[in-house]
Amino acid sequence: MTIDERLNGLGIELPRVPAPMGNYVHAVRTGNLLFLAGKGPGGVTGKVGAGITVEEAYHHAREVGLVLIAVMRQELGSLDRVNRVVKVLGMVNAGPEFTQQPAVINGCSDLFVEVFGEKGRHARSAVGMGSLPGGIPVEIEAIVETD
Repeated sequence: MTIDERLNGLGIELPRVPAPMGNYVHAVRTGNLLFLAGKGPGGVTGKVGAGITVEEAYHHAREVGLVLIAVMRQELGSLDRVNRVVKVLGMVNAGPEFTQQPAVINGCSDLFVEVFGEKGRHARSAVGMGSLPGGIPVEIEAIVETD
């Protein structure tokens, strides 16, 4: 089964890739590694734990994961070229007392495993930030091994 067939079976439609918000590119490939620029959810701002619940933030992280997968497809031509999701860095906009960053970033991690199976299981950091660009609640970047 191809990854696109798996997406269809899961009822997942990938979003369009937004234009970069500056002088950078969505991804850089070096050798067999694809470094994906950080992405955030569209149209939502706020701090997790102060206006945005952990559950809501989990869904925002999943939304960001969908954008990252869309970037992978755009850059590689086919998601079947993904050999492995190697590393994910998830940043959560929250106050200093917030400690549930992993529960938030699980939204993206769970999606990657759902879509790519064992190839989607990755090393990860989930960290808190005092702020993120535009006030978004979550930003996530990834490193992917390709063929």
